[in-house]
Amino acid sequence: MLQFVGGAAGAQVRRPGVPAVQGAENRREPPLDADDNFVIGPMYVPAPERKTVEGVPQGKVQQFVIDSKETKLLNPGIARKEFGKVDPSNPKTLIVETHDIDYKRAVTVYVPAQYKPDTEAPFLVVHDGPGPNKNPNLGMKTVLDNLIAQKRIPPIVVIAIANGGGDAQGHERGKEYDTMSGVFADYIETEVLPRVEKNCGVKLTKDPDGRAAMGSSSGGSAALIMAWFRPDLYHRVLTTSGTFVNQQWPFDSKFPDGAWGFHETLIPNSPKKPIRLFISVGDADLLNPNVMRDGMHDWVEANNRMAKVLKDKGYEYQYLFCRGAGHGIGNAQAQFLPHALEWVWKGYAPKKDK
Repeated sequence: MLQFVGGAAGAQVRRPGVPAVQGAENRREPPLDADDNFVIGPMYVPAPERKTVEGVPQGKVQQFVIDSKETKLLNPGIARKEFGKVDPSNPKTLIVETHDIDYKRAVTVYVPAQYKPDTEAPFLVVHDGPGPNKNPNLGMKTVLDNLIAQKRIPPIVVIAIANGGGDAQGHERGKEYDTMSGVFADYIETEVLPRVEKNCGVKLTKDPDGRAAMGSSSGGSAALIMAWFRPDLYHRVLTTSGTFVNQQWPFDSKFPDGAWGFHETLIPNSPKKPIRLFISVGDADLLNPNVMRDGMHDWVEANNRMAKVLKDKGYEYQYLFCRGAGHGIGNAQAQFLPHALEWVWKGYAPKKDK
């Protein structure tokens, strides 16, 4: 069964069988000490860390809501009624009619049982967080409880931020996640994190090595965009079905290929940045050639290309090519999420007070 999480409007699902990136090693679970490409699947077994274990300390989940009318950035939001049409003068973008909107977003926060008051905690930002709920929950809570108790990851605070609504070009989610700039990282820094500290009684680290971002589809590209444009804020990135394709809107001549530019020009032609990346894609992931016809809307090719340029540039990265998995790779993620979290946080050590 294919799971869809976010993604581009009008996207198509390819048939399984797309070849993995060249040289990938077939493994059930990649090693923690390797920076390379790996193939897993097509059969997956949910990780044992997803089961509640008696005696393991339980973190708490809290939630609050941010009203766009109360923020300086991303106020107002945008939305559209109809999907855009290809700009006849520029096949790399769409003509979209949008209108301003007010919106609210839920922020769901996991605080581990091991958190010590008045100490700065490392944290993970998760895109496409859940909506408002009187009894908020976080799907990865049990995994976090178990990994932290086993000391496989540090006692991280997890901040799951709902998107601003809609999807793709002309909607707030697309603007937030697909824009090639540091604006969304700035929004989180100035509008979200202070509210987390105030509402949840925690202090969050300023150390970029203790900050990670995670997301699926456009949430995945957003995670890398945050770290790429603000490496002073984030050093760790985890993506599933990352939208490293040309979804940016409005068009920006400085980044004419949108997130496709990461593997086309930005990573190959820029000095190596202090970013540790875990990326993954399904062999039945999205293929969307009929919207913009720009040759930059193939999720599998995009992620394969990402793996190549990351390896060529000497980045600390791990790439999973997941057979028998569609967009969002939910079936594969059920198996590899504990490994991915552990790999992303490998090497982290909190800075000692001077």
